[in-house]
Amino acid sequence: MAILALDARSRLASLTRTGNSRPRQYAHYVRPVREWHFPLSQTSDIADRGDDALTALLLRCATGDRTAFRALYDAQSSRLHGLAMRITRDPALAADATHDAFVQVWNQAVRFDPARGAAGAWLTSIVRYRALDITRRRVRETPGYEPPELEDETPNALAQLVTSDEGAALRRCLEELEPDRRSLLVQAFTDGLTHNDISEKTGTPLGTIKSWIRRSLASLKRCLEA
Repeated sequence: MAILALDARSRLASLTRTGNSRPRQYAHYVRPVREWHFPLSQTSDIADRGDDALTALLLRCATGDRTAFRALYDAQSSRLHGLAMRITRDPALAADATHDAFVQVWNQAVRFDPARGAAGAWLTSIVRYRALDITRRRVRETPGYEPPELEDETPNALAQLVTSDEGAALRRCLEELEPDRRSLLVQAFTDGLTHNDISEKTGTPLGTIKSWIRRSLASLKRCLEA
């Protein structure tokens, strides 16, 4: 995982090189990356303080604070790249998804609203969407490409709600679920676990996991529509 995280970091840093082929509208973000610096001790402190610290960094990013963005990247890139890797099962695709996600975070930080969802969940939803999108695009563009398992839409459905106006309602409805069922959904969303991953982690039969998650999603839907 350390090697994969370093690869993701190098892909992001490579944007600073002249002659890169990324769209010109990213120039205001990529040009200064090489000059950014954030002490490791402060980065570790951010990770320790959790979502409140991430929220503060995202709000600073929304004002164009590049130091805050570098701190956000240092604190979250390993986790988010790991999520992208679990979805794509491909180091190159995971690096691309992580890269594109952080570019989106920088350009759309102004759209983050802490009243509508947690910072960590917002970041996760962006990376998940990018990873799923880039994998499906590879399937369309590459004849014979065998994609990883993509049928598990549980986390994607939650991601859409977290970034929508129903984010607060979703959190309320999640609290109404039985703790073990809520834990399954939260693990799938925040940790990027598939049904198979959860089955192996908990020692619960795959069919049971799928049934629990299906019922939990149905309960969430009823709660949100009430």
